[in-house]
Amino acid sequence: MNFFENLKLALQNFAHSKLRTALSALGIIIGVMSVIAITTLGGSATGSIQDSIVGAGLNSITVFAGRNATDSVTRVFDLEFGERIAAEVEGVAAAVPLVSSNFTVSYGKNQLEGVRVMAASPEYAEIYQYNTTSGEFLNDENNRRRESVAVLGAEIAESLFPDGDALGKRVRIFRNQARSFKVIGVMESMADSMGNSFDSQIYVPVSTYDSRLQKIEKVNSYGVTAEAGSDVLEVSANLEDWFADLFGEEGAVRVMSPAGMADMFTGITQTMNLFLSGVAAISLLVGGIGIMNIMLVSVSERTREIGIRKALGATPRVIRRQFLFEAASLTTMGGILGVFSGLGLSALAINALGWSFEVNIPAVFGAVFFSTVVGIFFGLYPAARASKLDPVEALAYE
Repeated sequence: MNFFENLKLALQNFAHSKLRTALSALGIIIGVMSVIAITTLGGSATGSIQDSIVGAGLNSITVFAGRNATDSVTRVFDLEFGERIAAEVEGVAAAVPLVSSNFTVSYGKNQLEGVRVMAASPEYAEIYQYNTTSGEFLNDENNRRRESVAVLGAEIAESLFPDGDALGKRVRIFRNQARSFKVIGVMESMADSMGNSFDSQIYVPVSTYDSRLQKIEKVNSYGVTAEAGSDVLEVSANLEDWFADLFGEEGAVRVMSPAGMADMFTGITQTMNLFLSGVAAISLLVGGIGIMNIMLVSVSERTREIGIRKALGATPRVIRRQFLFEAASLTTMGGILGVFSGLGLSALAINALGWSFEVNIPAVFGAVFFSTVVGIFFGLYPAARASKLDPVEALAYE
């Protein structure tokens, strides 16, 4: 019998026992559906998390002041400390202070409470790979002359200027006393990253912030960019070692980078995918055992059919191949249905979560292939049992 004859016979047998066929394939369907849903959700989650993290720039590193483990004194720096970091730490291209506070901001009748205003150096946009959609970012001249200029995050610009015409307008920034700032740029929309909401911030020169808004007495964190072509994780390690030597203890500061966070999340999701895929694989094996039991029942019910076929000249090899083909066909169909079910289920979840849909193609083909292998493996014993039936006894079977 050729492939198509075996397929036709298998489909006829499946159609003859629809409920049994469906129940037999259910374990395989659930197992494959679990594998596909897990890998698809895991891949989409990883991609979305990495996109969010990487939004801050893969070369960027943030140094947060820590606490002394013995006296609990918060580590603080001054405004010029960034120059020392850039000069002494290998692989660091630039380091800028990260200073901010909340203010009320208004333009005309539009007023926003609790807006984060950041004292930004010209290098800030480069460190976080943050670009303007109109106008320009702060420059050295703005800082040197202590100019009252501001660059708006995308969300702030939209709230204060619904018509989109923000350049050249003057916004008021105040807490106790109002200060007027000329808008010289509007930033592109950028995903939140590592607790930093770029779109809902306003950026003013460091010197202007210090002289007109709030005196900068201490700096709790620094934004650092690694040199082009350098390993960001290695530069992060260099920073940790340098601060440990400076303060005489490990963990004197916290060093975080999008690259490090992405690496950590990738490791976590890979471990989870491996574990959950193992659980799903066990369900596939359980489904395979169910297939074997059903095939044994099928052999028993079709004993006379097997006897007739042998009497008409069918060899044990032909009988064995037929039952193996049926088992493999059943699990393969279950695998295909499981793939579509898993993709559909994960698509619903991903759409609800707002992630990007990323199909793991190797997992799809791997799941179907493994389903077929499960069918062949667990169909071996029933097929062998069918092929060894004595035709005389089989014909006399009631």
